[in-house]
Amino acid sequence: MKSVKILFLQGGWDGHKPEQIVQKFRNAFHELGCHTEAISSLERLADTDWLKSFDVISPCWTCGKLSTEESSGLRNAVRAGVGLGGIHGGMGDAFRGDIDYEWMVGGHFVGHPHVGDYSVRVTQPGDTIVQGLPPEFPYNSEQYYMLMDPGVRVLAETDYTFEERTCSMPVVWTKHWGKGRVFYSALGHDPAEFDSYPQVFQVSLKGILWAGNAF
Repeated sequence: MKSVKILFLQGGWDGHKPEQIVQKFRNAFHELGCHTEAISSLERLADTDWLKSFDVISPCWTCGKLSTEESSGLRNAVRAGVGLGGIHGGMGDAFRGDIDYEWMVGGHFVGHPHVGDYSVRVTQPGDTIVQGLPPEFPYNSEQYYMLMDPGVRVLAETDYTFEERTCSMPVVWTKHWGKGRVFYSALGHDPAEFDSYPQVFQVSLKGILWAGNAF
């Protein structure tokens, strides 16, 4: 595995504790020999050439709004080969209403009618990102209901029951946007969850590394 250079976008809704989440990830990636940088302003996203100096961009910015130039700069960088990887609302509920951003991510949060215990099922056990996870494991948190791109590669899913209907809802997935790799996990509402479920934290780390072409 090669070392990668990671840019974190840190901000947005405080309820997802972006500073704590980003610091936890930065500490873990530093131990792996990676270089990280965090910015708390979105203005630099308009500079595609600067973004191209990173291997992967990891948004931790629930809600928020991108200008036309910032949205285009981010998407163009990923399309050119910079990876995109992140978790929960920091990536899957970022920049609401930016359809092109949501398309690039591969899905977008619309609600969590259920908060509590549920099960996550691995669908691609041979994939390096989820290797080592049990075939099915319990989780306790917000269970995200997502609007989905049917073209994503689902690595893990959950059964979502709502209004007397049950469907398979993707939880972890990968896709491509041009030359860029995209990774997303809906897990990780609170930093403490990663202490309770360390294997899920490892999936998040490996997914971001995969997006950055580390392996």
